[in-house]
Amino acid sequence: MRLRSAFTTVLGAALLLTATPGSAYAATGQFRFSYVTVEGDEASGFLNNPPSGHCINLHGVGQENPQPGHSPKNRTDAWATVFTGTDCQGDSFRLRPRTGGASERLKLRSVIFD
Repeated sequence: MRLRSAFTTVLGAALLLTATPGSAYAATGQFRFSYVTVEGDEASGFLNNPPSGHCINLHGVGQENPQPGHSPKNRTDAWATVFTGTDCQGDSFRLRPRTGGASERLKLRSVIFD
């Protein structure tokens, strides 16, 4: 009887482990960018350990702000693709992991990490 109970417990635990989804993959590190606020002040934005595979509209440079962000720095361990429009639309540019960066000439409003 004890063997059957132990077997049932182990089987139940194994099924629970296989049914539980794993944690979502996230890029480790920080993604930084600069922007001018609607009020005209220079500001910096950042994403810490952003999720991979999901388009992220960057704070402060959405459709409510006529000026896009600029000067991105990818200090994560994943490739970052930045887009000129929100919702990962428009022209794009890829930034390599850890050392990828661009000048003020590169404009962006959204990003996705590979």
